[in-house]
Amino acid sequence: MLFRKKDRREAPDAHEASGLFLFDQVPDALWAERVLKRAGYDYALVAPPHHLRAGCDLAVAVPRVEHVGAERLLRESGVPVRGWVDDPGSSAAPVDLVTTVDFGDHLMVRAGNMKIVVDKNTLVIVNTSGGGCPDIPYLNVELVGRRLDEAPRPKSLGYTLCGLMLDRAYEEACALLGVEPA
Repeated sequence: MLFRKKDRREAPDAHEASGLFLFDQVPDALWAERVLKRAGYDYALVAPPHHLRAGCDLAVAVPRVEHVGAERLLRESGVPVRGWVDDPGSSAAPVDLVTTVDFGDHLMVRAGNMKIVVDKNTLVIVNTSGGGCPDIPYLNVELVGRRLDEAPRPKSLGYTLCGLMLDRAYEEACALLGVEPA
């Protein structure tokens, strides 16, 4: 067969075909995510490589072939975009926003710098950590010791990027453990 559909899961250079929209403010990146999601674009909310970061920020990865249409949509929607990077850098690929580590009886989910650790047998949140935002100690006190299915969502308690990232970790932990988020 001369042409065949490329399986992105098997492709070693799957990130190579994506570029990044960069933003000055976290809410702008989240706004872009909502706009692109609503329009049906293939996108990923990622942490940009270190050499492209401007503080505590996020980026939105989009296939390069969809750059022009996605940029037009963001501009028409009023989303302030700092810029587009066609090649985020060959040695510094975008970082996956959510990663997991299974420790046997415990599951750790990391989103950005924030981590949540859950006892898989009891569903009790045994630890939250990471970040440097001022609401982290409060979030830790409110979440640790509670069952995942009974704990309030971190985004309903926090007001910072750390709270948002902890909520992403919470969502992923719920999905992996078959729990309906609060």
